[in-house]
Amino acid sequence: MAEMMAEGKTPEILFYVGCAGSFDQRAQKITQAFATILNKVGINYAILGKEEICNGDPARRAGNEFLFQMMAYQNIQLIDGYGIKKIVTTCPHCFNILKNEYPVLGGNYEVVHHTVFLQQLIDEGKIKMKESGGFKGKKITYHDSCYIGRANNIYEAPRKVLEALEVELVEMKRSRSNGLCCGAGGSQVFKEEEKGNKRINEERTGEAIETGAKVIASNCPYCMMMLTDGVKLHEKEEEEVQVIDLAELIAQSMEE
Repeated sequence: MAEMMAEGKTPEILFYVGCAGSFDQRAQKITQAFATILNKVGINYAILGKEEICNGDPARRAGNEFLFQMMAYQNIQLIDGYGIKKIVTTCPHCFNILKNEYPVLGGNYEVVHHTVFLQQLIDEGKIKMKESGGFKGKKITYHDSCYIGRANNIYEAPRKVLEALEVELVEMKRSRSNGLCCGAGGSQVFKEEEKGNKRINEERTGEAIETGAKVIASNCPYCMMMLTDGVKLHEKEEEEVQVIDLAELIAQSMEE
């Protein structure tokens, strides 16, 4: 972003990468896949790079309101300083907090999650699939992440993205508004487990495996982590059941 501004250029969108997308090795692949798509379709975008800090979502969810507000004001100052109006993110947690919780603190932006952005690009004909797409006809189940699903009522866009891939979508017994959390939300991913007889991610992954799908489609780096661990807990090899983000599915299936 800094380099673009120095050249007097303005991007169409800011791609807010987020902590997981920057530092988690698995989530980095989602970031790379989404950037690949943006480059292929010729979207003029920028990232904040080293200037990007966490949006404060984990701090707020864990109850540290002071730390959240400190981070949020720092972000708002930075984003407003660049005159950014539209933000796209590959993380539902980043999406939700920037869209729904930053406005109270004065950060007003058009925030789009990458599943919706991908659907728009497909509808506009900017993303075209290969004739022999690698996932065509494959049995895939889709996990509704809490912050895209129940928190923001986005259920159709990700399914339309899968429809464009011509896959066989099989729903889990709990899906859409009745979907089950992966077990990472509300900062649970950062704390010790509470006593119980079954891990939530094990329960959710079990529901996905029951569908007979070879691929669990995800839209969130936290869900990705929990479901991947869940697949291991169920002792399924990677060849049997894979957890793949929608951006990765599209990046692997679109025409050059």
